[in-house]
Amino acid sequence: MDLKRRRTRRFNLGFRREALQIAQASVDGERYAAATPRERALLGVVHARTLAANCHNQEAAWALLRAEDDLSNAHAGIREPDRTFFFGEASLAHETACTLRDLGDHQRAIKEFRRSVRTRGTAFRRTHAVTLGYMGATQTAQDGVEEACATWTSVLDAMEDGIYSGRARQRVVEMRQLLSPYRKRGISTVGVLDARAAAYLAQVD
Repeated sequence: MDLKRRRTRRFNLGFRREALQIAQASVDGERYAAATPRERALLGVVHARTLAANCHNQEAAWALLRAEDDLSNAHAGIREPDRTFFFGEASLAHETACTLRDLGDHQRAIKEFRRSVRTRGTAFRRTHAVTLGYMGATQTAQDGVEEACATWTSVLDAMEDGIYSGRARQRVVEMRQLLSPYRKRGISTVGVLDARAAAYLAQVD
């Protein structure tokens, strides 16, 4: 299992300190130095996310800048590993947004989620839906519930159009949880979206 997958698995299980140690190892020493620019950018943004999760805010910000610089040095003349084919501007923006969100910088996180949505190709529709789900959740943290509803509507449009993944489904579950405090406020868009989300989950579960 490579370092990125090990880090992701440990992080998802709640072992944030261990995940940081794995991510740190991936950007230290000869392995990082010998990596291609796109691979370094991928390793770097994973490192940034684990730094943010462990409240190393300044270090996370520097790691994001380094990942951005690394990706800017990638070009068609460099042969990249097959495992990094997917990692481009949209993926970097997505991971940068998640890092900024974890740092509490919701406004900049939303900006990066939008950049990810704007630059991602149609071949990655499931990831696109996940990004939109995260963006809607971040918008609610900024008290922009109506804006979040518009974003989440796009998520359900994609899901109902045949896009399905466990991560995308979880964004719909999270959507309903975050809408819960607003259900009794008489916001029509909230009621419509919540009912639609409930119907979708009942269909796929």
